Amino acid sequence: MSFWQTTRFQIDLSSPRVMGIVNVTPDSFSDGGQYGDAAQAIAHCEQLLAEGADILDIGGESSRPGAQVLSAEEEWARVAPVLRAALSMGVPVSLDSWKPEVMARALELGVDILNDIHAFQSLDAMQLVAANASVGLCAMHMRGDSSTMQQLTDYVDVVVEVAEFLKSRAEALRAVGVAATRIVLDPGYGFAKTTPQNFDMLARQAELLGLGYPLLVGWSRKRSLGDVTGRSVDQRQPASVAAAVLAMARGAAVLRVHDVAATVDAVKVFQAATQKGEG
Repeated sequence: MSFWQTTRFQIDLSSPRVMGIVNVTPDSFSDGGQYGDAAQAIAHCEQLLAEGADILDIGGESSRPGAQVLSAEEEWARVAPVLRAALSMGVPVSLDSWKPEVMARALELGVDILNDIHAFQSLDAMQLVAANASVGLCAMHMRGDSSTMQQLTDYVDVVVEVAEFLKSRAEALRAVGVAATRIVLDPGYGFAKTTPQNFDMLARQAELLGLGYPLLVGWSRKRSLGDVTGRSVDQRQPASVAAAVLAMARGAAVLRVHDVAATVDAVKVFQAATQKGEG
């Protein structure tokens, strides 16, 4: 399958796509507070598009370890004006939220993609996507929540267990009528996984392609990159781009990143090096 069907767009995945992160939060691990109000976040959307982003992913609640959980009302108040503006920018717009109440309001606005770190496990979320015939979905693997996930890293084989979970969630979505072309899976780098487990997953990421769905990956500025480089969050762009290239080489279709311009350049170099029968 070489495309992702979303509300307004059929996204061509024959080459990797770059999803730009827009955090409308005061406490995200990498850019908390930089785009905390709507005007700043909207300007950031425009900047990411100028840098070459293919998709905008807008979130109002941080999922970093120990992050505060917001009420649905608080989260919606943060993201609503940014979603409204982004939906007029001519590109697919994704909502990064696990709350069905927030998802429902975003669907009323016409959002293209729902990106759920809990993989639509709640009954309300499943009912919501079952009732919607077109929105694109991204289901991610994690255990627990932001307060507990880093204590839930006991796996016999992390890749096998992540694959089993993602397969079960895709099957559950299909069972309520979601077309396969609407589903993208995210192995959840950094979520309930140790640094060695994250790199084991990256080394073996191609195994996840056997599930039959495109993969979205988010390595950008993650703590595991800091662990191996010794770099602080604001110094992890080279490591983030390196991880993105390795993820592309192992089959990732969508790269969820903060540093759009650098990643877009990396995608162009990767494509130039992997095109067959040209030049």
